[in-house]
Amino acid sequence: MGEIVMRKDFSSMVELLRYLKSEGYTENFNLRENCIVCSGREEYLPLDQFKIVDFFRFEGESNPDDSSIVYAIESKDGLKGVLVNAYGTYSDPLSDLMVEKLSIKRNIS
Repeated sequence: MGEIVMRKDFSSMVELLRYLKSEGYTENFNLRENCIVCSGREEYLPLDQFKIVDFFRFEGESNPDDSSIVYAIESKDGLKGVLVNAYGTYSDPLSDLMVEKLSIKRNIS
């Protein structure tokens, strides 16, 4: 599966989404309890059928509870897209396995 070639810092989610789209991450994914679904295709991807290539966090300007995380995702068959999800107070209910999958840690060397 592909990877984003260069890690950049983005001042806004709009700027990030524009960049990811230019890198081929054109689909929009939505969370379900045990899978993600590609909204344009109604294609369901179980946990073992996709990987998180990168992720980005954005804090709300006026309220830290208005925070989001953007995941760059690629499926095993090459479908690339983004998943935008609130975290904190407004996060979606998920299975323990989905929470584990989305709780990736960045290695800093």
